[in-house]
Amino acid sequence: MTSNRRGVGLNAFSNAAISADQYARHGQALRTSHAEALGNQLSVFQAALHNFSLTHAKDIRSNPTFRAEFARMCNAIGVDPLAGSNVKGAGSGVNGKGSVWAKMLGSSVNDFYFELAVRVVEVCRETRSENGGMIAVSEVQKRVTKGRAGLVGGGMDVTEDDILRAIESLEPLGGMFKQQTLGGSKFIRSVPKELNPDQATVLEVIQVLGYVTISMLQANLDWERARAIAVIDDLVADSLVWVDLQAEEAEYWSPASLHEGG
Repeated sequence: MTSNRRGVGLNAFSNAAISADQYARHGQALRTSHAEALGNQLSVFQAALHNFSLTHAKDIRSNPTFRAEFARMCNAIGVDPLAGSNVKGAGSGVNGKGSVWAKMLGSSVNDFYFELAVRVVEVCRETRSENGGMIAVSEVQKRVTKGRAGLVGGGMDVTEDDILRAIESLEPLGGMFKQQTLGGSKFIRSVPKELNPDQATVLEVIQVLGYVTISMLQANLDWERARAIAVIDDLVADSLVWVDLQAEEAEYWSPASLHEGG
């Protein structure tokens, strides 16, 4: 019996190839169209944001609340206001071109955080002998707001949020300045040495209790005496804790916590 079914010819394969090619071209056209539309929207957005920053530059610099809202708006739409903090004008950068964000936000906004970051570095260095390189963000805010000793009008009206944003702008320095949370409070660590888990634990306990002793660490953390002594000795050597020998047992206090409490 002869079958009436015919095999699939080369023409069918050719038609399938043509259809696949058409789909691919159509998909590429859609992607190109969408990319162009997004590019146009981004250009309009960049111009609007740039104009806004220029129009309200004075408010952004002088009003901490307004500045915080502006920064939150930038973060919400994926713009980093600190990306061009080290750009001192549109003519800076490679080939005379400034940062994209610096152009969008205007040099005034970026200069503010650049100036604040410089002041934060100064405060950290001025107090390092007192606190071993660990200072509360609230203490930095007080000192920056107060201004340099002996100078009139040198203070900056800033918030803790401003301080933390300025610290973020220092990341290109290689992690020398880092934010660290201890016992629910935020600190700035301005020494390259990382705290190990035991050291961080002791500083958190001091933040909560005010001070520690070797016996307190043994009782509360279930540590061997040798472990507690080794951790405390390292912290004392780095000036991260101070020793009070007037009590029956030596007490260890954090200078950063003392300043924050004051």
